[in-house]
Amino acid sequence: MTVQTETHDGVVVLTIDRPDAGNSLDPEIGTGLLAALADADADADVRVLIVTGAGDRIFSAGMDLRAFASGADMSSVGSALEKLANFRKPVVAAVNGSAVAGGFEIVLRADLVVAADHAMFGIPEVKRGLVAAGGGTRLPRRIPLAVALEMGLTGEPISADRAFELGLVNRVVAGDAVMDEARRLAGLIVANGPLAVQATKQLMREELGPDMTERVREVSGPVFVSEDAKEGATAFAERRAPVWKGR
Repeated sequence: MTVQTETHDGVVVLTIDRPDAGNSLDPEIGTGLLAALADADADADVRVLIVTGAGDRIFSAGMDLRAFASGADMSSVGSALEKLANFRKPVVAAVNGSAVAGGFEIVLRADLVVAADHAMFGIPEVKRGLVAAGGGTRLPRRIPLAVALEMGLTGEPISADRAFELGLVNRVVAGDAVMDEARRLAGLIVANGPLAVQATKQLMREELGPDMTERVREVSGPVFVSEDAKEGATAFAERRAPVWKGR
């Protein structure tokens, strides 16, 4: 299993367990996330979901580019991100290490974020000829446009402290304290009325503005099937600089 779950006192901890592959998201991970989210949603005893990555250096490196380059069907990964975005129970991201690309987009889907002080956050998709279509293009809703554009157009990451300054992270703690703090926050939520908590999350989330999912798909879809996208992922797998063609 590449997605592990553990439930205790109304809190389910979901761990992406591919540390040797940077906890990257492949079809198996996508399927595992979908199943785990469905189980957590259906279980009335589960009040809060904590998402984390295995190990102590990388939360998730995002989409598995080697799998993408080989032509694997990555639709389960997109579906899992969408399901997480619409999850009705509170989600706490326990960011044990760097969260980039789809890993950062998981963080953006969470309601509360606890980050290790060594964590980095970024959307480097453009470096591989791709688009941060899983939530990264919505960054201007969360942070100043100029900062979002710098992250999106350069692909360069920001530190945990910078993410905290921008309001993307609730707590920055030592790496070995991430899960303890995430569980503490989850416990504070569990102590409250579950229906009130879910309604509060729903209403606050709706105030963020209209859903741009379809528009993002319309604009980014052709990019993902372009020659450049295949070249970017292939170059990554072959450990070389990509040669762009603009098509």
